[in-house]
Amino acid sequence: MLRNYSNSRTLGDNIRLGTLTAFTAGTINIASLLIFLSFTSNVTGHYAIFAAEISKGNWTQVAVVGAWIFLFFFGSFVANFFVINFNKRSKYFAHAMPIILEIMCLLFVGIYGQFFYQRTVEETEYLVALMLFATGLQNGLTASISNFSVKTTHLTGTTTDLGILVSMFTHKKYRKNPELIARAKLLSSIMLAYVLGAVFSGLTYYYLEFRVFYVISVCLLVVIGYDFYTINIRHFNTRYRYNKIYKKPSVLANLYDKIHGRSKTKEKRRLVFDD
Repeated sequence: MLRNYSNSRTLGDNIRLGTLTAFTAGTINIASLLIFLSFTSNVTGHYAIFAAEISKGNWTQVAVVGAWIFLFFFGSFVANFFVINFNKRSKYFAHAMPIILEIMCLLFVGIYGQFFYQRTVEETEYLVALMLFATGLQNGLTASISNFSVKTTHLTGTTTDLGILVSMFTHKKYRKNPELIARAKLLSSIMLAYVLGAVFSGLTYYYLEFRVFYVISVCLLVVIGYDFYTINIRHFNTRYRYNKIYKKPSVLANLYDKIHGRSKTKEKRRLVFDD
């Protein structure tokens, strides 16, 4: 979900990443609307407010809204910075780090809101700013690693692209195009997941309140954990059988045998190389 990059990604990679992150984006957006009366998964409306405050000469609000826009931009910058600078060292680390930072931001909002929030204007402005930075991280990461195929914090472009595809499907030749069909599946899954996340947030906020951010963090942990599983657990057999072939027993190799049972075959083993 995270470790594959750009054109090496499959449709399944993008759908899994898109649905999970779109669900969290929808949840974040409705939670922030109910709590702070402000959208935090996109900055389209904030640009309009920014322009309106400039026309009114309300420079304090211009500075606040400008800072919000910048933090969304900066979140995207930080996400792509990790991807392009640490990708050669470890794709998993480079792609997981922005998600980890997002989780930290959301946990801070949840903990602060649950125990310390006094509903002042200043507190609200700071928390909204932090959430915009978090969603900027998410949008920047998904767009960067998917070659701009997956953007999950807002649905403006998604709805536009899906409308174009549906119109193209009115012609038979386009309905048989596998690339267009795959694109439509991806966009539809993102849209549905975003709406489900928004509905979930609206239904559960009045029971969970700020604890909804803990649920969002768990969803993001699933995104990170999926690749941790595929990298470290599914290769368990290959990595530690390899050690045994070369007669280098290890604690984990012995643990493997206890879990799966010792091999009773006496045939010569084939060499299995680590990925």
